[in-house]
Amino acid sequence: MTSNFSSKITVDAKEKTRAIFDSINTDNEFYPENPTKTNMKLQEKIVISIESEQISHLRANLNSTLRLIQASYETIESVDDP
Repeated sequence: MTSNFSSKITVDAKEKTRAIFDSINTDNEFYPENPTKTNMKLQEKIVISIESEQISHLRANLNSTLRLIQASYETIESVDDP
């Protein structure tokens, strides 16, 4: 018997939302061997859904995704500062 685990993240970075989405979604699209099912959508906010049969894979993907979001945001902020 296998259990399915899932997580949903919503990110609102105001005017930086689109740039962050473009940055993190590229990594998701070019990682076909990802052991989780990760779906990213851009609406007014970024909506990320992650599913996995193993909680350790879910946790690892969740941590990586959150780090990418933070790094993207901080990079954009550093360029925006005069």
